[in-house]
Amino acid sequence: MWPLVVLLLLASASCGSAQLILNKTKPVEYTNCNKTVVIPCFVSNVEATTLDDLYLNWKFGNENVLTFVGSQRTSTTGNNFSSASIVPEALLEGTASLKLDKSDAVPGNYTCEVTELSREGEAIIELKYRVVNWFSPNENILIIIFPMLAILLFWGQFGVVSEHSTARSSGLGLIVVPTVILILLQYAAFMIAPAIGMSFFSIAILILQVLGFVLSVVGLRLCILECVALHSPLLISGLGIIALAELLGLVYMKFIASNQRTIQPPRSK
Repeated sequence: MWPLVVLLLLASASCGSAQLILNKTKPVEYTNCNKTVVIPCFVSNVEATTLDDLYLNWKFGNENVLTFVGSQRTSTTGNNFSSASIVPEALLEGTASLKLDKSDAVPGNYTCEVTELSREGEAIIELKYRVVNWFSPNENILIIIFPMLAILLFWGQFGVVSEHSTARSSGLGLIVVPTVILILLQYAAFMIAPAIGMSFFSIAILILQVLGFVLSVVGLRLCILECVALHSPLLISGLGIIALAELLGLVYMKFIASNQRTIQPPRSK
């Protein structure tokens, strides 16, 4: 009877020690500001005193990210995770954290599998991408309002002394002609923004801006030639169309950006 009890106790103790205990980790977040991403993995009951007894495997879904063979002191990375690395010596202290360049980091579930001789354990850590605004909403509003306010105040100077003159015509030209920069900036914004490019809507918005610019320049030309600006509605209509195109561009970019929030960020290579 007693030998049987002893055997059962030994078997129970053996089963209890056959499992490595990996601490549960909260989801890890990274942003566009990160240069590297660290996905933590900690083992609380490592007993090995040499790397020869340890084996580590990191996976993303069914894809291998990094495999470390302690007996050979070698690390092998997956095809899409060339920057993956660990600190081998830290394994003896229970730290099996994975380090990746941001370009290789993909949001999703990563599996950390640690083996020590006949004992093993695993943990799943979720990696999330969080969008961080370049400027705060209040700062964005001020950045937009202050230049517009400056332009309105400058226009007010024409209202104080509104008679036609060569100097004032030149000043008006300096306001209207540089609006072509908005077209170039809008084109650049469409090309830089992910998943937008030159779509039907972006081309239509650019054509609308070009039309507004042409109308404003023609109106400017006609106004400069006359002492009384009889064609000012043409000039103002052109500027209004440019402003409308900018508004449509903002709405379009906002709509596309909102749809991209749930999509993985592009991986640069």
